[in-house]
Order: sequence, then structure tokens, then C-alpha cells
Amino acid sequence: MEFQNILIDVNDKIATITINRPKQLNALNKATISDLNQVLMSLKNDNNIRCLIITGSGEKAFVAGADIKEFAHFGVEEGKKLAKSGQENLFDLIENYPKPVIAAVNGFALGGGLELAMACHFRIASDNARMGLPEVSLGVIPGYGGTQRLPQLIGKGKAMELITTAKMMTADEALQYHLVNYVVSSEELLPKCIKIATATLHNSPKAINAAINAVNAGYNNDVNGYNKEIEEFGNCFGSDEFKEGTTAFMEKRKPNY
Repeated sequence: MEFQNILIDVNDKIATITINRPKQLNALNKATISDLNQVLMSLKNDNNIRCLIITGSGEKAFVAGADIKEFAHFGVEEGKKLAKSGQENLFDLIENYPKPVIAAVNGFALGGGLELAMACHFRIASDNARMGLPEVSLGVIPGYGGTQRLPQLIGKGKAMELITTAKMMTADEALQYHLVNYVVSSEELLPKCIKIATATLHNSPKAINAAINAVNAGYNNDVNGYNKEIEEFGNCFGSDEFKEGTTAFMEKRKPNY
């Protein structure tokens, strides 16, 4: 499988997806969003892939934002369509993906880049990472879920400050406000992500999917998160993986998932 703007490497059930537009600091354009959608959809039901890592090529940028040239001339309805299609085809897809998706944030993650990282289930940053939502400096607001996910992750007050001032946050600040899980050197970034991804491989894929659904439900105003947890908890009892996990526990061996 080959794509114009992304590279895919699969090793030990972990797929590393690299956005490969280094001259544009890996900026998101329509083609890149389409490529990401296609690869995510193709891997969704692939049982040989159990965890995904998304990163950017080079050390300068994870994704330095959206490709402004593509929408600088848009009108109101075109702008709405741009945000809606991007959210549905990529950002919401990642957030609700049935397998863990880890953002390996190397360098700048600005605008759509930070929104991409926030859609992932968690984030690991290199110590040279810089994150922010500078859209208001361009006369627009974050349109790929940034106004919703940033407050969820770091709190309303700090999110309001970052969005309205358009300032960047250092990797250490991002760690302080729980925007990222860990900060490591550039050399350690992918190894750290792979270590965490490998840890997820020891666990039930169906239970992980259920856990993702339940956690996300707690941030959906249209869903009762506790009821969703009950539903997903009960569904686990009907899976072969539950039988394998409990049997392995009682037999004092590692489960085979």
C-alpha cells in the first residue's frame, strides 16, 4: 500500500504512520487527510495490527498546521464544509478508533497538527516539541475539534488562554498540564512510543476497544458514560478473549490474544 504523503511501517503488530511532507513541515492538506483516512480504514479490521503510532517526518515538525493555501480563498459555507469533512474523515475517526493510537509529537504541532495529536488516544512528545492553536492570529478558530478537545485535556481556563493568545506551549508545559503523557529526547521518542504500544499487545484487543468506547462516552454530552461502561463491561463477558483471559489467570499463565 503506497500513498503520496504518508509512509507506513509495520513491525510486531505495531503500525507507524509517518506524515511525509518535510518541505511543508508536514502541513495537513486535503490529500494528506485523505491518505490518512484510507490507511486508517484499511488497518481498522486488520487483526495483524494492534496499535498505531502517528508521527511526522524529520525533527522539525509533527504537523505544523493545515495547508493555508488550500482554504485562504474560501467563503462561509466552504469553511463549514472543510471543518465538517475533516472532523468526520480523520479526527473523529482517530478518537473513536478501536485500537490505541499514539501521537509521537516531534517538533512543532500547531493548529491542525495539535488537533491531530489531541484526537489520538494519548501523546508522547520530544523535548523540542512546541504545541499551540494559533488560528485566531489568522482570523479563524480551530476547526478540527481543537476548541473541544483542548479544554477536555487541560481545562477550560488554560485552553482559553492558549486559543485566544495564539501562544505556543513547550513540551514541559504540555506535560505539566497533562496534554502529553511523557517528554523524552528526540532519539528516545519512537522507542518510548513502541515500548508503550508493545505493552498494549499483551492485553485483550476487544477489551481495549470497549475501554476506548467507554472512556470516550464520558466526554459525550449525548451519552451517559456510566451506562456505556455497564454496556461495554457486559459485552466483554460474551467474548472469547474474556474466556481466554480468565482461564489463563486461573491456570497461572499468560493469555494468548
